[in-house]
Amino acid sequence: MMRKYLFNAGVLGSLAGGLGVLKATRQGPKDWRLALLWASWGIGVALAIGAVAQREEGIRQEELERELKKAAKGR
Repeated sequence: MMRKYLFNAGVLGSLAGGLGVLKATRQGPKDWRLALLWASWGIGVALAIGAVAQREEGIRQEELERELKKAAKGR
């Protein structure tokens, strides 16, 4: 079940972006911009995960509609 998230290019890309944020945290100044950087990274990860979930829900909905049409034809 987690495989759909772990192998998604959007999720992988957003997680990899965390490496840059981590580097900026270690080397850069500790000010309000760092907090914004972490917040934007977290939002990006959340959006990527949400996109995967939404896509899976759409696929599930299409399958249900297909089954309903099949059942209606069988009557």
